Amino acid sequence: MPPETWLIALSVTAIAALLQGTVGVGYAVVAVPVLSLIDPDLAPMPQILTALPLTLAMLWREHASVDFKGAGWLVAGRVPGIFLGIGLLAIVSQRTLDLIIGLIVLVGVAVLAFGLHVRRTAWTQFGAGVASGTSGFVAAIGGPPTALLYSSAEAATLRSTLAGVFSVGISMSIVARFASGNATTADIRISLGLLPAVLAGWFLSTLIKDRVPRERVRMGVFVVSAVAAIGLILQSLLG
Repeated sequence: MPPETWLIALSVTAIAALLQGTVGVGYAVVAVPVLSLIDPDLAPMPQILTALPLTLAMLWREHASVDFKGAGWLVAGRVPGIFLGIGLLAIVSQRTLDLIIGLIVLVGVAVLAFGLHVRRTAWTQFGAGVASGTSGFVAAIGGPPTALLYSSAEAATLRSTLAGVFSVGISMSIVARFASGNATTADIRISLGLLPAVLAGWFLSTLIKDRVPRERVRMGVFVVSAVAAIGLILQSLLG
């Protein structure tokens, strides 16, 4: 891969990690589509692999703010969500799934942005976990369902809880992808090359996260989720 390609890839990765480290989501939303255009080998599996150290670092940083009970239900939901994703990929085309997931997320953003409050209960958290597990496995973008549910929480709670859930969920996705033949050793090599940029973005987010008001974090969740949804819809229609 040419040096200039790697430089762009590292820059995009650092920016995406900075966004997730500050808002709680956004790494895959930014990195996957952009890096896919630069070189198909750069995504999406390398982002799944590099997201794990990023979320673990975020969890370690703000572990005192984790909603452990909610995280438990979200993780429980991701298990059937991954199996649902595997089953859907076997019977429905990737383009159709991208379109469906994109539309659902976009509707969710619109509803919450206009004031509807979804109460966090065991059922809503489990349901968000299922949706996150499915969309994460199918499209490598599993953040929006969970992030939208926690969009009204304190910023530290949102970031840390999502980081904990993502750490477990990403680990499941990695195992599932290797077990199902949807990952290679080349993905591991690329992810190791991108890892320094991930850590750099996380470090920068540590310096600015407390300066970002709660409402800005909430708005960031909406914007990132909407961009993810629109990206999936366009990918489905134009791909």
